[in-house]
Amino acid sequence: MFSGASTFVSDVDTVFVLIIGISLFFLIGITATIIVFLVRYNKKRNPVATDIEGSTRLEIIWTVIPTILVLIMFFYGWYGYTPLSRMPKDAFKVKVVSRMWMWRFEYPNGLVTDTLYVPANKAVLLDMVSMDVIHSLYIPAFRIKQDVVPGKQNEMWFISNRPGRYDLFCAEYCGMRHSYMLTAVQVMPHAQFTAWYNKAPAKVDLATAAKTGAIGKNIMQNKGCVACHTIDGSRLVGPSFKNIYGQKVTVTTAGKEREITVDDEYIARSINDPTADVVKGFKEGQMVSYKGQFTDDDIKQIIEYIKTLSDK
Repeated sequence: MFSGASTFVSDVDTVFVLIIGISLFFLIGITATIIVFLVRYNKKRNPVATDIEGSTRLEIIWTVIPTILVLIMFFYGWYGYTPLSRMPKDAFKVKVVSRMWMWRFEYPNGLVTDTLYVPANKAVLLDMVSMDVIHSLYIPAFRIKQDVVPGKQNEMWFISNRPGRYDLFCAEYCGMRHSYMLTAVQVMPHAQFTAWYNKAPAKVDLATAAKTGAIGKNIMQNKGCVACHTIDGSRLVGPSFKNIYGQKVTVTTAGKEREITVDDEYIARSINDPTADVVKGFKEGQMVSYKGQFTDDDIKQIIEYIKTLSDK
């Protein structure tokens, strides 16, 4: 009946139009009946109340017809939902990592992006995990949505038959910057996607990259650190990384304020246990622990990157 950006559009839109149509029919019908009764049976025309006996036939009609309509809506809803739960075995698999407040997409060949790139006319399976709170991956143009729950691995699949760029939202309120959790799905013709997917990553001089902070910057971007911390001095959920290394800051430790110097030890502790020292002016509990998600070398590279953000 309908065509759209994914193979699910037709079934979902059919159910939607069916339910809206039935609802409008009864809305108009009931409203019209109320108006007729108000005019025909008002007190001026009927000063004496009339006792109207019940009708078995009428009761059967208004019981049977709504029951049939509800069953029809259930059938079409189930018919449209069933394909969503049947994951194709040959689907192209992409791991989706969600956290406040960003999406990360990891591909089998090691590519990591913040935009979901997929081939057209090919089943794509999203293997979704959350690193902090409940999120919900929603692609309106595809008519699909699935909650992403911490500690639980959820899956969702689709086939997009129309190349283009489509919005991807988080549909579950997940904190202060929930509305910033916005990215896109880029559907590409098969040949174009294959060329993109098979592209060789540029060779990097690891020594130079470490010295310039490029490795640490990449780690922080992939983990979503920049969603809460800026590098230009502006304020977000957490302190900015601009000019922070080597500076003295006032923190709350075990309920008491104290002044400390931002050094390697402090940064590592803040990553693994962010509630240990809360910078004055910021709320406790806004950052979850990343313990186990970074190696010692990762933390070292992050520190090197933060050092490059100092004007000194």
